[in-house]
Amino acid sequence: MNETFTYEQLFGFVYQVFLKMGCIEEHAILASRVLLDADMRGVDSHGVARLSGYVRLWEAGRINATPDIKVVYETPSTAVVDGDRGLGLVVAPFAMKVAIQKATDAGTGWVSVKNSNHFGIAGHHAMMALDHDMIGWAMTNASALVAPTFSVERMLGTNPIAVAIPAHNEPPFVADFATTTASNGKLEILQRKNEEAPLGWVQDIAGNPTTNANALKEGGAMLPLGGDREHGSHKGYALGSIVDIFSAVLSGASYGPWAPPFPAYVPVPENMPGEGLGHFLGAMRVDAFRPMAEFKENMDNWIKRFRSAKPIEGHEKVLIPGDAEREMQIIRRREGIPLVDVVVKDLQEVGNKMNIPFL
Repeated sequence: MNETFTYEQLFGFVYQVFLKMGCIEEHAILASRVLLDADMRGVDSHGVARLSGYVRLWEAGRINATPDIKVVYETPSTAVVDGDRGLGLVVAPFAMKVAIQKATDAGTGWVSVKNSNHFGIAGHHAMMALDHDMIGWAMTNASALVAPTFSVERMLGTNPIAVAIPAHNEPPFVADFATTTASNGKLEILQRKNEEAPLGWVQDIAGNPTTNANALKEGGAMLPLGGDREHGSHKGYALGSIVDIFSAVLSGASYGPWAPPFPAYVPVPENMPGEGLGHFLGAMRVDAFRPMAEFKENMDNWIKRFRSAKPIEGHEKVLIPGDAEREMQIIRRREGIPLVDVVVKDLQEVGNKMNIPFL
């Protein structure tokens, strides 16, 4: 059973929660926007359903609500940002602004982040570059839930990659995907609905394929993109590893199985080699490569040609990355944001705890 809320209703509640956590107004507004952007784009796993998780991390002392986010090392085109254990929802946009400024000055800007936390949907941060006619990149490492190909041990996170590319008359190309077959958030949605997971999402404690959506709770692991070796899981494993190295090894954050877990009740790994979670963000000025007008004209042509590709039987059209999320934004702006009962109850409990009425 779903209950529907307007963007404004949910934003007002989430904003008040972040303020109660001690965030300054600017950070509370920004964090609320990033979180609600996920719901508006249909990425429900990373929207308000995550709010209670941030609250629990704050209660456990793992999130600093008033961080001193700063650049600790830089060159003309690169930087390392220390997030001071702040909300990743705030730290990542700070780092992306640094990347955009460096791209403005040097043509490209690349920023690796340490000492941060879960940053919401990667697409939000990559899309910040679009307002500057730039190509945006965003990656993050995450809680170790994923077993490498041929392993039963959890070593990597779902480690998403997002790339946003501007066009002219056509909407931008926005790819935002986990390097696993599915994100952990989607698995959590199945758990709330008491539904099975498709084969290829998870394996059991012995490494056998399973449809049990609760496999992680029973010692199993998520699978890299591809699901198994025959379907290319070694490629998903490689992609997830690249994200982990760029985000954490390069910045000084904790990597691989030492990445701090999102659930506050899961103990932080011992002998962590770095500080907090890591992110990697980039901005590329298109005119550092070719004239902007020419590029946008060709991007429009690329998009239109791919959209006109002949669909297989039973499918109305071929989509380009970003289409589904854009269409969902239109629907939810008009009809509101649906939340399942479990999430509504979760938000009500957060509201009761913080003495903030939930709608």
